[in-house]
Amino acid sequence: MAISRQCSKTACGNSAFATLTYVYAEQTAVLGPLATYAEPHSYDLCDDHARRMTAPRGWDIVRLEMGEEPPDDLVALAEAVREHKSHTEAPGSRPLRPAEASVTEVGRRGHLRLLRDR
Repeated sequence: MAISRQCSKTACGNSAFATLTYVYAEQTAVLGPLATYAEPHSYDLCDDHARRMTAPRGWDIVRLEMGEEPPDDLVALAEAVREHKSHTEAPGSRPLRPAEASVTEVGRRGHLRLLRDR
């Protein structure tokens, strides 16, 4: 599947190469392979902007390898944050919406959820 999106930086018309997501609860910026779907709280960056990306002062940056086959983006983000910070998982979980009825929530890390098909 060909993914064709542009860099989120203003006035940059280059093709997106990587996806940047901020994990506010962990004060971590995660930069990884281009996500399969555009998410409202993530930013697509071209190769140049991805290489020059810096995080806010006091934050950590987790840079995932940019392989040929991008891993499942949610699992990759959750694993990167889990490896980077050794905090406990958030207690409790919310019920799944009807559109998510075919999946089961098996883990939660801040605002990230790990879902598995039933």
